[in-house]
Amino acid sequence: MKELELTIRKQKNIALIAHDGKKKELIDWCEKHKEILSRHFLCGTGTTARMVAEATALPVKGFNSGPLGGDQQIGARIVEGKVDIVIFFSDPLTAQPHDPDVKALLRIAQVYDIPIANNRATADFLITSPYMEEEYTHKVINFQENIRERAEQMK
Repeated sequence: MKELELTIRKQKNIALIAHDGKKKELIDWCEKHKEILSRHFLCGTGTTARMVAEATALPVKGFNSGPLGGDQQIGARIVEGKVDIVIFFSDPLTAQPHDPDVKALLRIAQVYDIPIANNRATADFLITSPYMEEEYTHKVINFQENIRERAEQMK
């Protein structure tokens, strides 16, 4: 498969998401890492974005809530190259009505080789990584080229 090299810029686009049972934990985490987060662009799903912004005074662009398409909106921004990192404090002990949307978001983050943290420990490691302060180049599948080659083979 053909690959493309993509660069995540020094100033990252970070998506913040939390299930209801994890919102307070994410807010506390954002408060702890407020200085680092203030150097990056933040977005998030509905209530989470609003709560983080109110609690920390950090600017957070809000999308729809997860069950109303917010996870899908963030997934689309990953595809567009407008989200570089996902911090998603998910609740593994509570069933979620929009679980297929969550799985789609996680899948698209994997496809585009986007760092994703699903819990506080992983988020701590990610946010304190030296890569947070510099550009990072990674490889992703060149979907357009692979589709073109497959179409040629079908002729």
